[in-house]
Amino acid sequence: MAKCEVCGKAIQIGNNVSHSNKKTKKIWHANVKRIKVLEDNRAVRKYVCTRCIRSGKVLKAV
Repeated sequence: MAKCEVCGKAIQIGNNVSHSNKKTKKIWHANVKRIKVLEDNRAVRKYVCTRCIRSGKVLKAV
């Protein structure tokens, strides 16, 4: 998955920990959407995380 072009949020890596305390690698993907964003009075497609969309850091093009 891509990373957010506004805040830079990308994948996070950690461990799955089982009941017996075995550790295996796990990856969490950021919730990134490809949307049209207004930039310099024109519509541009960008990968933006849902937190940036919801908080108003980008202006969606209609």
